[in-house]
Amino acid sequence: MASPALRTLPSFVTRRSAAMRFPMVGKALALSGVVVALVCGLNSVDGVVAERQQRQQEAEHSVADSLASRQTLIGPVLRRQCTERWLVEQGEGKDRKVLTEARDVSLNALPTRLDVKGSAAMEARYRGIFKIQGYDLKATVQAQWPAGAARPPAPRQVQGEVTCGAPFLMMAVSDGRGIRVARVEVAGRGLPVAAGTRHKAYARGFHAEVPEALLAQALAAELTLDLVGTQSLAMAPLGDHNVVELASDWPHPSFAGHFLPVERTVGDKGFQAQWQLSALATSAQQAFDAGVSACGLLERAGDRVSTDPQTGQSVRHEGVPSCVETFGVSFMDPVNPYVLSDRAIKYGLLFIVLTFVFVGLVEVMRRLRVHPIQYLLVGSALTVFFLLLVSLTEHVAFDVAYLVASAACTVLLAFYGTYVLQGLGRGVGFGACIGL
Repeated sequence: MASPALRTLPSFVTRRSAAMRFPMVGKALALSGVVVALVCGLNSVDGVVAERQQRQQEAEHSVADSLASRQTLIGPVLRRQCTERWLVEQGEGKDRKVLTEARDVSLNALPTRLDVKGSAAMEARYRGIFKIQGYDLKATVQAQWPAGAARPPAPRQVQGEVTCGAPFLMMAVSDGRGIRVARVEVAGRGLPVAAGTRHKAYARGFHAEVPEALLAQALAAELTLDLVGTQSLAMAPLGDHNVVELASDWPHPSFAGHFLPVERTVGDKGFQAQWQLSALATSAQQAFDAGVSACGLLERAGDRVSTDPQTGQSVRHEGVPSCVETFGVSFMDPVNPYVLSDRAIKYGLLFIVLTFVFVGLVEVMRRLRVHPIQYLLVGSALTVFFLLLVSLTEHVAFDVAYLVASAACTVLLAFYGTYVLQGLGRGVGFGACIGL
């Protein structure tokens, strides 16, 4: 009589696992795990791209801190500071006192016509392997005011007396470190230029005092400016009628702001653009009088919102713009390697799945056995392609980097496919399909 162990031996030997009885299910589960692992690899490569983009932004900030940042031109404006004083009686009899009260008045005379002609020459700056676009703007600004502009105002009080300081012409920029040359001519006379604008809201820039006698007649001023900056250039339309002509050797301008140019020509050697704008179409003059900051090129001007110091609640000022409207151009690099690499990585999973489908079809049609580990190696090669692409684009053009990375991965997969698919022709065909 056989022992119990011998009687149970046949059933133990013939028992199969679920994976052996359903090989397709087991392989599908294994390939799902492979895809999940490759997705993690793609996310890691995407993390490398994000880290390099952050380093590039740090390089841009470093250059801006050392040279100058984005520039916005505001002006020129004819200004003068005045003070009104008057006497006020308080008390009666022996307690009667006579006090002097005063209020400060800032006069802003905005030009009736503002013409700007400028040419921006690109000057590339480097921080390590990162290239940052800088520019050198050489501009001529012509402005006109009617006779009597910035005259002392009439007193508001019955016995008030108004005294004013000397009138001056101010020109504000967003980053005063970029000013290389600034000259001011009024009525054909060169005026001494001093740093600062003497305006609290727009402190950076320069100013020049204007002789009082020149205000009796129509005033014409010409400013010559040499200004450096990075990334973008904007202007505020403070005149009643504004005409701005801008040219540059940068072939990839991005016109932005609240107003687009009425005429523009863009070519391989650069661009030319012209803006024509009336004060009826913009709130820039009202915003300047309110002392709000200039809008960024991508910022919209809404109603100004401030905080009530007593209640701490937000107060919306209807009709008062939140910022001075501007227009201009951004010197964008349309072939940013990290942006292009990030776009390519987003299709990485699609490439991997299509490659697995191709290998699976060959496996079924040719009755081959391709192990999930071999699928993993093929997918890993495709993942390395994106990492190689990121590395090469930091040193060569993106199209060249893509071609080199594609060629390297295609040759690698064709060589490996020769052994996986068991045939030289199949391996070459597999590599050709990957390359396409």
